[in-house]
Amino acid sequence: MRCIVPWLICLVAFATPVRAQERLTVVASFSILGDLVRNVGGDLVNVTTLVGPNADVHVYTPTPADAKTIAGARLVIVNGLGLEGWLPRLVQSAGGKAAIVVASNGVAPLNLGKEADPHAWQAVGNAKIYVANIRDALAAAVPADASSFRTNAERYLAELDALDAEVRAAVKKIPPERRKVISTHNAFGYFAGAYRIDFIAPVGVSTETEPSARDVAEIIGQIKKAKIPAVFLENMSDDRLIGRIAAETGAKVGGTLFSDALTDEKGEAPTYIAMVKHNIRALTSALDR
Repeated sequence: MRCIVPWLICLVAFATPVRAQERLTVVASFSILGDLVRNVGGDLVNVTTLVGPNADVHVYTPTPADAKTIAGARLVIVNGLGLEGWLPRLVQSAGGKAAIVVASNGVAPLNLGKEADPHAWQAVGNAKIYVANIRDALAAAVPADASSFRTNAERYLAELDALDAEVRAAVKKIPPERRKVISTHNAFGYFAGAYRIDFIAPVGVSTETEPSARDVAEIIGQIKKAKIPAVFLENMSDDRLIGRIAAETGAKVGGTLFSDALTDEKGEAPTYIAMVKHNIRALTSALDR
């Protein structure tokens, strides 16, 4: 700047950029919750998931980096219903002052053996409860952004309503006597209850155990006795087991049903909505005559 009057000290006012409002730091326990949080929070939140794409939340082992991540968070969003058994000790070791938000609060839990079935998100109606809880938690954490969180949630809830209607319409096309499948992980109880497709888990098999020869024989007997028309893989299961069972029973191998994790961006189920759409397409393709 050039001074018109030499003896005056010229003051130049530099425009200081307005600092962008700091985003709310949120940790989600696993990939499906992370996607729900991103849809509600939008650009106003930074979301980190502890258990990422294609990883099994049931058997996850936390790392020291996870404790550091939680220590720096304002909110930690968890599923609850016993899913994250490893989380309480992690939160304790992390310290910090993050509020713990249980996304499944308000869900009517089903039983899985003697414990609650944690896979409530498999029914879209329950995912809507998750979204409402996430919306309220974000709004409570940052009241100034509450209207944005509510707007985002309303938009996403409308998308979930359309998704639920799509699933119900697809199931209606499947003959009632063919609405039964076998899967390697008993994760679809809520889906079964909401949409009236019977999911039968192989005896003695889950994502945490390896099947024995006796287990496989019992599974084959299950399929033959119940006349199950299709067998499905999941993203954390051994496809060799399913291939053997299908070969010996004649049941159709229906592909993969995603249960506890999303895929990465290049996969078939990078979002919750994409996951549900993939699953219902796989089911109708295998079960519809």
